[in-house]
Amino acid sequence: MRSSRIAGLGHFVPERIVTNDDLAELIDTSNEWIVQRTGIEQRRWVDGDVGPADLALQASKDALEEAGLSAKDLDMIIFATLSPDINFPGSSCLLQKSLGVPGVATLDIRNQCTGFVYALSVADQFIKTGMMNHILVVGGEVHSSGMDMTNRGRDVTVLFGDGAGAAVLTVADDESCILDSKLHADGSNYDVLMLELPASRLNPRLSPEMLDEGRHYPQMDGRKVFRNAVTELPKVVTEVLEANGYTTEDIDLLIPHQANLRINQMAARTLGLREDQVFNNIQKYGNTTAASIPIALHEAVEAGLIKKGDLVVLAAFGAGLTWGANLIRW
Repeated sequence: MRSSRIAGLGHFVPERIVTNDDLAELIDTSNEWIVQRTGIEQRRWVDGDVGPADLALQASKDALEEAGLSAKDLDMIIFATLSPDINFPGSSCLLQKSLGVPGVATLDIRNQCTGFVYALSVADQFIKTGMMNHILVVGGEVHSSGMDMTNRGRDVTVLFGDGAGAAVLTVADDESCILDSKLHADGSNYDVLMLELPASRLNPRLSPEMLDEGRHYPQMDGRKVFRNAVTELPKVVTEVLEANGYTTEDIDLLIPHQANLRINQMAARTLGLREDQVFNNIQKYGNTTAASIPIALHEAVEAGLIKKGDLVVLAAFGAGLTWGANLIRW
């Protein structure tokens, strides 16, 4: 069976920097409070009418250029996002239009913070089976236009940023490849972290009363999310390593989803990893959900922290609840 490899990476974030002090002028919070609980110092927010497909366009072009391919070489576009440009069709169709490649297959992945890990696994399977040869995998989010900018929503609002990351997968021609993926979910905890409205299970899907209640903003039980994340992240990393005959000592770099620096630090301690074995950039970007791993992966490569032959693990945990990991020989 064939294997797939990441042939090119790209990422793009808005120019506008929003610091913790900027947020403190809008809601009852402080730089110290945010940094102590999350590790976040700033994030990027879009200006005006900009969607995740817009952010993904430049990231995708850069990834294609690095891979030595054009958009016309693509067989498929997989777009992971929890903040689609419009309710339907999916953001993958909008990105396909912008890239100018009608006819190319498109797929949207709705696994929130774990979206890129799931999407990478799906693309890997399409290439392994021989059905496709070149797939663009994107994680893109615009959160800033959907945050509750009042004290009611401050615990969630301070967490999120906007951005996009992209990877081009092709057929592996040497030992550099995606080795394995492990994916999990627990829908019994779906309401621990969710955006309820507008909801097709309600009639009407949205009402003035619902808006007054703030149900169109993200809701989170932070303590439950934290407890589950620090448990499941180390477990899934260990699972994917052991399934392929490796231990944590073999990891050259772990790139976890950037939701909370404390979660990542605790997971790293549980795994017994050294500081130089883990890459975090949440300080600069906040939680960009499906975009966080590809942005961090690209930055780690650009910084020379990943070299050919390295063993890299991507791991994420998020709403659903969902979690998973990819094991990559770079």
